[in-house]
Amino acid sequence: MGTAHVSRESTELVRRVIEHVNPDGVCIELDTGRYEALAKPQRFEQLDLRQVLSNRQLPTLFANLLLASFQHALGVKLGVRPGAELLEGARAAEAIGKPFHLCDREVRITLRRAWAALSFWKKAMLAGALAESLFARPEMSEDDLRDLRERDVMTQLLEELAKAFPGLKRVLIDERDAYLAERIRQAPGARLVAIVGAGHIAGLAAHLESGETVALAPLEELPPPSRWTGVLAWGIPALILLGVAWLGYQRGIDEVEASALQWVLATGTPTALAAAASFAHPATVLAAFLAAPITTLSPLIGAGHVTAVVQAYVRPPFVRELSSVLDDLSSWRGLFRNRLLRILLVFVATSFGGMLGMWLGVSQLVARLVQ
Repeated sequence: MGTAHVSRESTELVRRVIEHVNPDGVCIELDTGRYEALAKPQRFEQLDLRQVLSNRQLPTLFANLLLASFQHALGVKLGVRPGAELLEGARAAEAIGKPFHLCDREVRITLRRAWAALSFWKKAMLAGALAESLFARPEMSEDDLRDLRERDVMTQLLEELAKAFPGLKRVLIDERDAYLAERIRQAPGARLVAIVGAGHIAGLAAHLESGETVALAPLEELPPPSRWTGVLAWGIPALILLGVAWLGYQRGIDEVEASALQWVLATGTPTALAAAASFAHPATVLAAFLAAPITTLSPLIGAGHVTAVVQAYVRPPFVRELSSVLDDLSSWRGLFRNRLLRILLVFVATSFGGMLGMWLGVSQLVARLVQ
């Protein structure tokens, strides 16, 4: 079944087809994470923020919140949650006592592979587009809403994204077509109903009709970190320390002290200003200033992680704020009012402040070396 992910008609049709066919099982275009997000929309209320912070999973949480916020806003406009027909497929299968199978690749793997497929500049363009769309709320006419209900809007969004960023098409569309086809082929039972977005039908049909098996393991591999990423992560701090040591060797201990003070001010000041700009607690602003000179020399932890921990300690979020996080994320006022979102905002702002401070400090150190 090719469905439209925001169509009430598709949701009703899914249940009728499953009840009529009475299949041995139902295959669904979802992974475990996305299924949990649909089945438990209030999952943020059970969020263990301490575990998120200790595992340094704030970027993942922020990405999930952005996706959930987009789906929430779209669902409000259309009167049906994106992916509701997929969840209905699972419920309809359970209602007739048959198993359902989550056949899509884990979204974390897909996103990691997609990110790795982009060049540096494409990554910057994509990040900018996501930031711009965060608070964009274009008006939709009734005709626009009717058109969205009749199409597989999620697949269309992926296709539009692939046009702007060609490197993403292979990961977001082609790989997932192959992955879904193989998981459907492996599903137990002689008579199955597979529920996928309409945009996957052509690719799935081609793979299934070919009869060729698809090796899933290569499609589930996380891309290895770039060699240059490791070199830069450890190499830049090493060069900075070597530069300071060289100044000390050439000009004495006073030059080392002056360079160290310059580094503290160059890295700590923009990081603290970023924390203040995000209306962080004064203790968090102080932590940003003190942590930045050290974290900018360490690839193991960033200033954002330190400030997020401090902000969470001095201003822990309320349970009621966790339940309203998706609504609050849609406005600047809500972003600053909600304590969980404030923690995320502090993390992002001070991470960028720390990076800016590091390059400012490097430029000042180079200037001292060439004097």
